[in-house]
Amino acid sequence: QVQLVESGGGLVQPGGSLRLSCAASGFTFSSATMYWYRQAPGKARDLVARITSAGGSTYYPDSMKGRFTISRDNAKNTVYLQMNTLNPMDTAVYYCNVVVWGISYWGKGTLVTVSS
Repeated sequence: QVQLVESGGGLVQPGGSLRLSCAASGFTFSSATMYWYRQAPGKARDLVARITSAGGSTYYPDSMKGRFTISRDNAKNTVYLQMNTLNPMDTAVYYCNVVVWGISYWGKGTLVTVSS
């Protein structure tokens, strides 16, 4: 079955950096477009970044451009999210996502807290 396991979250000070990882299994990772989303307390789940199967194309909402970088290692079935210049508004649970045969799968998420 499809499994997505996020890791790398934690407490970071404003201006700091974190790298999140998502280990995937149960599907052909190298053929799949992968997504990162986040959900802040009391808010909707929002798209953070997207990367195509070969990594040749990425997408970020304007608010993330220049600060966040999505990447993947198809040999390790892992997708990453490098986050720089973090601010308290980035505090959220970050989720990995994939759509396989029309079904959307989510990991359990990893909590990122930006606070001094």
